[in-house]
Amino acid sequence: MKPPPARAFVGQLITLTLLLLVFSGSLGLGAVWVRQEISGTANRSHVLQNKLADVERRLDEVNAEVAAALNPHALLRQNVAMNLGLLSPREIQVMRVDGSPELRLASKRNRDIFNVSLNRAAPEGAAGNPYSFKVTTVSLR
Repeated sequence: MKPPPARAFVGQLITLTLLLLVFSGSLGLGAVWVRQEISGTANRSHVLQNKLADVERRLDEVNAEVAAALNPHALLRQNVAMNLGLLSPREIQVMRVDGSPELRLASKRNRDIFNVSLNRAAPEGAAGNPYSFKVTTVSLR
């Protein structure tokens, strides 16, 4: 057998070298593109963070204004300035509530959903279960 000509080996070497250069160049361009995307995303995130900080600052200002307006001394001054003749509530008119008002209001709102009836007899087949629950199903269309 005859060995292949040297020219064929040189041609293959040049072709492989060009393919390697194209492949590494495309990887380099891909890395640059990814860095550009990361930079653009970081810039957009920074802009959104600045907007969020501005909104939070304005919200704090509004909350401070509301707190100042709802101050009892400020309300009394408004009452005198407008000649409304309103009086502060007496202690007998104030009703103190123990516990969490959120839980109390939630249970008040949902009391008909989880209606517990202790006076009702257990249905047949139930092992002395005096509780009955009203089940409400909702379908979103």
